[in-house]
Amino acid sequence: MQIAKIDVFQVSLPYSGGVYRLSGEREYRSFDSTIVRITSDTGLEGWGESTPFGSNYIATHARGVRAGIELLAPSILGLDPRRTERINDVMDRALAGHQSAKSPLDVACWDLFGKSTGMPVYDLLGGSTQTRLPTISSLFAGDPEDMRTRVAEHRALGFRGHSIKVGALDDEGGPSLDAARVTACLADRQAGEFFLVDANGGMTPEAALRFLNLLPPNTDIVFEQPCATWREVASVRSRCSVPIMLDELADSESSVLLSVANDIADGIGLKISKAGGLTKSRRTRDICRAGGLTMSVQDSWGSQIAFAAIVHLAHTVPERLLRCILDPRTTTSVVTAAFDAPVVNGGVVAPAEPGLGVHPDLAVLGEPVASYE
Repeated sequence: MQIAKIDVFQVSLPYSGGVYRLSGEREYRSFDSTIVRITSDTGLEGWGESTPFGSNYIATHARGVRAGIELLAPSILGLDPRRTERINDVMDRALAGHQSAKSPLDVACWDLFGKSTGMPVYDLLGGSTQTRLPTISSLFAGDPEDMRTRVAEHRALGFRGHSIKVGALDDEGGPSLDAARVTACLADRQAGEFFLVDANGGMTPEAALRFLNLLPPNTDIVFEQPCATWREVASVRSRCSVPIMLDELADSESSVLLSVANDIADGIGLKISKAGGLTKSRRTRDICRAGGLTMSVQDSWGSQIAFAAIVHLAHTVPERLLRCILDPRTTTSVVTAAFDAPVVNGGVVAPAEPGLGVHPDLAVLGEPVASYE
């Protein structure tokens, strides 16, 4: 089998909640998705997606994804898509870094691999745990009572985990406002629920420690990416008893190894596009397993195609190490593909179809913005 053609599609994914707010006064209204179709010489097709959160989130942006694919595509034409490690070696030689551009190509190869063998991708990645995958909401920063209402709305939809965005500047209310947000969100906590408090690297160590000191005693949370740099996160970790999870800093296998070696965190947000696809995410998964780090399997953003990759990878994480998965399907009204994985009894199970089990809607995707053959 050989890669015969690569098509690139661009789809805008408006945020269904209007405006999504992060720390540092960052605001997002729509997300620019790049979807890739790889066609083999046998006629099989594989699909992948990469949707950066925004150009000021981490060092990637949507037009850069498509520019990266323009450089990468010629290097993998004619190669066997089932040899995923070798595909990644070739991409890494062709382009340094730019994992979000490599990710949709890698994921599409795994989809093709599964279809060629008649196996779901989760079996190729090591086998499913056969457990329902708990989903996590993503609650942008806002008024405390409004955030409490949004937690209740997501709870009613079956979400078992909740990611609470914090990081208010002092002139917005600072650590006191963030503490009020968290207290409100946890006010109606149900048995079995899990709460991440995510600053997206927007706090200084001083603000992070002030915030933690303002929380009610014994508040049960995990603090995600409080600060932007390794030194700052290590400083907070050394002075608090709250578990720390990395996200933006956990951007490669080497960064996760660094975290384990220096005991900087208790878990990571494993985002597939940020890691460079399923091949590199699989390696990161195994490093976390060896080091005892918990994982929240996610992607920066995306539609049904990105969600399919999340679900298949998450099915291979031991249940005791999997905190939750991000379901981006609730964040936009645009449906790019059919993917039969409803939330039932608080969790998701992947379909047992070959590959990822996604069926893209070409009427929504439109014509390719670029093709390589």
